[in-house]
Amino acid sequence: MSRLEVLALEGLPEIHLGDDLAALLRDAAPPDGFGAGDVLVLAQKIVSKAEGAIVALDDVRPTARAKFLAHEHGKDPRVMQVVLDESAEIVRAVGGVIVCRTRHGFVCANAGVDASNAGGEGRVVTLPRDPDASARAIRAALPGAPAVVITDSFGRAWRQGQVDVAIGVAGLRALDDWRGRTDAEGRELHATVIAIADEVAAAADLVRGKDSGIPAVLIRGLGRYVAADDGPGVAALVRPVADDLFR
Repeated sequence: MSRLEVLALEGLPEIHLGDDLAALLRDAAPPDGFGAGDVLVLAQKIVSKAEGAIVALDDVRPTARAKFLAHEHGKDPRVMQVVLDESAEIVRAVGGVIVCRTRHGFVCANAGVDASNAGGEGRVVTLPRDPDASARAIRAALPGAPAVVITDSFGRAWRQGQVDVAIGVAGLRALDDWRGRTDAEGRELHATVIAIADEVAAAADLVRGKDSGIPAVLIRGLGRYVAADDGPGVAALVRPVADDLFR
């Protein structure tokens, strides 16, 4: 019988610039430590904070474009400027919702810029510069080499609500491609590709909670998806612009 354990890791302190995140995670590990088939799921904000991906709004000088968009959509011009700085493209800007494509290729609201849990007023947190590299570095520093997934909350074009998804991956097979295989009735599958890393991210969020102050979750039972090498990372999950059906 398949079994999955999803364990919130308690005891992590508030994270600040320069903190050794891997060392803190080692201290928060369960008594038996991390294993080679484990998956460690981290909220993006602790990675961003440790790496200094925080912007003080008093230091931001909005451009004319930022001021225009802020006026049109009821935003703080300084926050709007940070959003523009983090964006490769503004995909949609309607009714106060700014949907952006980030430099990483993610399509999300406000380019992932967020003022919640930013460590104080007048600050916003941005996504890590290279979440895959962050995941790989953390994995390399942890005993047992668990897979590492960094997550953030994204909306979805065809569904209500937000779901945590993977924005950085190391050591986990992000996609499980069933094309060419058969279903339980023997029919060949032509379009089924399961987003394992996103399913891991969503499962972790169920035990973490947005107000719990618990940013790290350990998932056990997914060893069949964990690899010795770091793999291609989140790039496997990013849909090419040419294939974006909502453009």
